[in-house]
Amino acid sequence: MAETQKQIKLKKRPLGTPVMEDFEFTEASVPSPSEGEVLVKTLYISVDPYLRGRMQNTKSYVAPFELNEVITSGVVGQIAESKSEHFSKGDYVIGMLGWQEYTLAKEKEVRKIDPNLAPVTAYLSILGLTGLTAYFGLLDIGQPKEGETVVVSGAAGAVGSAVGQIAKIKGAHVVGIAGSEEKIRYLTDELGFDEAINYKTEDVPAALKKACPNGIDVYFDNVGGEISDAVFPLLNRQARIPVCGAISAYNKVEADVGPRVQTALIKTSSLMKGFTVGDYSSRFKEGAADLGRWLQEGKLKYEETITEGFDQTIDAFLDLFKGANLGKQLVKVAGEIE
Repeated sequence: MAETQKQIKLKKRPLGTPVMEDFEFTEASVPSPSEGEVLVKTLYISVDPYLRGRMQNTKSYVAPFELNEVITSGVVGQIAESKSEHFSKGDYVIGMLGWQEYTLAKEKEVRKIDPNLAPVTAYLSILGLTGLTAYFGLLDIGQPKEGETVVVSGAAGAVGSAVGQIAKIKGAHVVGIAGSEEKIRYLTDELGFDEAINYKTEDVPAALKKACPNGIDVYFDNVGGEISDAVFPLLNRQARIPVCGAISAYNKVEADVGPRVQTALIKTSSLMKGFTVGDYSSRFKEGAADLGRWLQEGKLKYEETITEGFDQTIDAFLDLFKGANLGKQLVKVAGEIE
């Protein structure tokens, strides 16, 4: 095993869209575990849009990253060395760990995953927080009913693609919004969306009106901005709007100003509710059971965009804001322990 490892730290708080200079690659020694600890070899890192918010020194639902400290996110790895009776060398684990090649973790900070049930990367996507975000946001807030119309923005991303499929399982008419013809084909041909709109080449308000002749009952919002503005005039009475993300505004320096939503919500008696998956932590087992069953039954599919190499982690993160990924964006850091 190597004696030194690479790490990525937040060097500066980004102003607008992050750039490479906001981050710093450093080297550090590989630590050894003490009693009750494990050393985890990083296999895959999850890069996610919400991490952009943690790079700002502002109050939010999770603490901001500290400057000159290793960035953390979801990681799948293997136990390289164990001083815990609960883990053995070679066990596959998942946790909120560092952007580094090895992480020293307390035994309660990681949990074991089974590579025989699904590929280990699935635990960072459809069987992990991504899938659970889609599951609870749609079913608890959106509550789609058979025959209703569900619109999903950011539909070809990891969360959006799962939302659309779960809505189809519930019998809804599903319309996805994405940003390339490849993604449009993926949504309709592979995932079974009824309609898909390319927001880069189509007039979104007109396309939505055509794709949703009966109005919109549920809008799962991943992007905010002008795309979401186009939805409000088409809301049906008592529509539900789970607000999961606002990636269109994450890198804006100026205030994000747009049409006001109050009139549309009042006229239609609609519910608009923001959430994070942590709101449902006490129910994770329930969601994971349903997602796992649907996956085994072939009712759920998932796609991953995997970037090779630890040195490409920042590039993979920045690609999120260019819409370059299809499904879950991951970085493969290393091969498995032999």
